[in-house]
Amino acid sequence: MGGMEYTQLGRTGLKVSRLVLGTMNFGPQTGEADSHAIMDSALEAGINFFDTANVYGWGPSKGRTEEIIGSWFAQGGGRREKTVLATKVYGNMGAEGAPWPNGDKLSALNIRRAADASLKRLGTDYIDLYQTHHIDRATPFEEIWQAMDLLIQQGKVLYVGSSNFPGWGIARANETASRLGKVGLVAEQCLYNLAERRAEMEVVPAAEAYGLGVIPWSPLHGGVLGGVLRKRREGGGARSTSGRSKDYLDVPENLAKVQAYEDLCEKHDLDPGDVGLAWLLTRPGVTGPIVGPRTADQLVSAVRAADLELTGEFLAALDEIFPGPGPSPEAFAW
Repeated sequence: MGGMEYTQLGRTGLKVSRLVLGTMNFGPQTGEADSHAIMDSALEAGINFFDTANVYGWGPSKGRTEEIIGSWFAQGGGRREKTVLATKVYGNMGAEGAPWPNGDKLSALNIRRAADASLKRLGTDYIDLYQTHHIDRATPFEEIWQAMDLLIQQGKVLYVGSSNFPGWGIARANETASRLGKVGLVAEQCLYNLAERRAEMEVVPAAEAYGLGVIPWSPLHGGVLGGVLRKRREGGGARSTSGRSKDYLDVPENLAKVQAYEDLCEKHDLDPGDVGLAWLLTRPGVTGPIVGPRTADQLVSAVRAADLELTGEFLAALDEIFPGPGPSPEAFAW
């Protein structure tokens, strides 16, 4: 099992690895056989927490990622039993360009349909952590808990988590659950990394106060924290030219921060990507970041990062380059 550390997920009795295997690349970027090999390697490295979503595969291939995980489970060998499986509900699973009403979001109707469809693709009879992929402003939490509680009673879901919720959404969800005598949310999966620390204003404090584990997605901010400038100089780093990382690096002030970050890592002979993951593992409330490898090598480097111990002095230097906003209301008031 290597030296993988485990922790409780939020306030639950559930033990999960401090690295979470993200599967978003399985299908679109990584073929089925390679995806299976990466999942086998993850278990060998002691990673027991796998994250996916019903919409992964994207476009006309929505659902493909869950199917790849399902065909991996079907190989047996204790694969399902060893895995704490998290998937998500919210996105529209209907035909592209012709969405039908009630095919997305968090109505009781869609939650029931989406859960059954995910279970079928995954080839399993239960989901360990069922996460709402986004806040649904049109559906009351009473209705969401009614639907989730039915799934729990049916044995189809064990725990419920949120993703991309504001702090007040976590509070409202769990105050409603508490009033109904339900367990409520036990995890929040949010965008959180050195370059994007706004979650520290309200989301992380709300999660800590309500006993939710925090699961950061995009821990390297779309490659920004993975040595992107060095890769550019060496002619690699295709991801740096698109999406989240391009938008971030197009701002001169951000470019200067990333350069200072890479210089600091180089001075200490550390890999920037390793540092980005290791930093998140030092943060209060964080269960473990999601690493989404496209290749087996990327998984190996993520596992290496989990063993990296950062000194207080080094952490202070990171704070200087990427200062967080601090908690609210001090973040924007006195």
